[in-house]
Amino acid sequence: MIGQRLEVRQGQGLVITPQLQQAIKLLQLSNLELEAYVESELEKNPLLQRDEGEAGGEGPAEPAEAVGSGDANELQFTEPSGDAERAMDARDDDLYGDAAPGDRDADRKRDAGETGEQPGLSDWSRAGSGGGMDGEGMERPDSREATLWEHLQAQASSAGFSAADHAIALTLIDATDESGYLRGDLQEFADRLGVDLARIEAVLTACHGFEPTGVMARSAPECLKLQLIERNRFDPAMAALLDNLELLARRDLPALRRVCGVDAEDLAEMIAELKGLTPRPGAGFGGEPAQTVVPDVHVRPDPAGGWRVELNTDTLPRLLMDKRYHGVVSAGARSETEKAFVADCAAQASWLVKSLDQRAKTILKVGSEIVRQQDAFLAFGVEFLRPLNLKTVADAIGMHESTVSRVTSNKYVSTPRGVFELKFFFTAAIQSSDGGALHSAEAVRHRIKAMIDSEAVGGDILSDDRIVEILNETGIDIARRTVAKYREALRIPSSVQRRRLMKAG
Repeated sequence: MIGQRLEVRQGQGLVITPQLQQAIKLLQLSNLELEAYVESELEKNPLLQRDEGEAGGEGPAEPAEAVGSGDANELQFTEPSGDAERAMDARDDDLYGDAAPGDRDADRKRDAGETGEQPGLSDWSRAGSGGGMDGEGMERPDSREATLWEHLQAQASSAGFSAADHAIALTLIDATDESGYLRGDLQEFADRLGVDLARIEAVLTACHGFEPTGVMARSAPECLKLQLIERNRFDPAMAALLDNLELLARRDLPALRRVCGVDAEDLAEMIAELKGLTPRPGAGFGGEPAQTVVPDVHVRPDPAGGWRVELNTDTLPRLLMDKRYHGVVSAGARSETEKAFVADCAAQASWLVKSLDQRAKTILKVGSEIVRQQDAFLAFGVEFLRPLNLKTVADAIGMHESTVSRVTSNKYVSTPRGVFELKFFFTAAIQSSDGGALHSAEAVRHRIKAMIDSEAVGGDILSDDRIVEILNETGIDIARRTVAKYREALRIPSSVQRRRLMKAG
């Protein structure tokens, strides 16, 4: 018979309290978003006040040192409050709690290096835009227009660059102003990244193919030249005109006709073409004004060897709960409503102070481990980036991957080689078939390209399956679909198309 009845069942489950949500969200806030959030809390909670004194007590964690990879010393951190520590580090099934179910597997594979893509690089176009909180503690949807830098970063991520060249491209994009011009000396970039000037120039040439046309030019004549080349209107006469724009500014048309070797009618057409170009290719992009990146972590050489990792205390808000005022208002509270309000403010203030302290310790711990893993890059340059994923860092510091993922979102580190987002240091890896060391995905890409380039000499066209066999023989465990994906990223035709091209040639 169908009927209704009451049953009592016992089960276990994790309840996401408002305080736990707050602690988790604090991790992924950038320093600018954190400052705005703290200001909001100061306005709402009368028991909170800024600590104007020296760091210590309930303030942020003190800086710690990260030793070189060959040193056996460990970083030491004071033990935080149990509640704050548990709130900061998420459970296993919370790693993708804010992602759509269809996105979770792809993100897990990307972080594990299975897709052949570089973790974090594909979504750098969203840097600085996430993690905000409104008055009700919910994340705000980001509906603003993409900025020029986000537009360029997205193109760089899909340009098929190697890890080293991608890092160079991101550095050049960061040096591009709001008008679309590259500011800075290429030799300085080369010295900072530890590569040859020719390598920088080659990456810049590739970036000149990005949209909008003319972006990342170093001067107005170069910007106009790139646009004329795209229109197939760049010739010696036009080159002479671009080299003498000061004559055009003075309206010295007779002198222009002489240097360009054209008559008055041709010169008028050339000037009309120039007027149809865009001297400021970046002006068409909206979005928020460019914000100067303020690093959350500083990395400096340690005189004793290795690297010293320090928090940027300027970005860490120091808060205290005013216990004296708390005692005054508690004594003056008469109704139950007033007592409940005071108690709630005290609990919120205490929790926020502890959460900010634990956030600082967590950022320092994650940043120190990343520096430990990527010390070769800091010492020798961008070519020495090691394969690294979230799990490696999480296992090393005893936290969950979701915690590391939140910490590396919208956080920046200042190093002797420049300022980088923490996600910059995560690069993909290919497993070794013999259980040995991991192979960099970029190194495997270059090996595939070298094998295909040698076909012209040997005359034997290699299929994707044959490439997989050769790589497996050398200890690289890779799937055929990954080889095809790398080949397409390198803009190399399939074996059938290459065979046809060889016969036609």
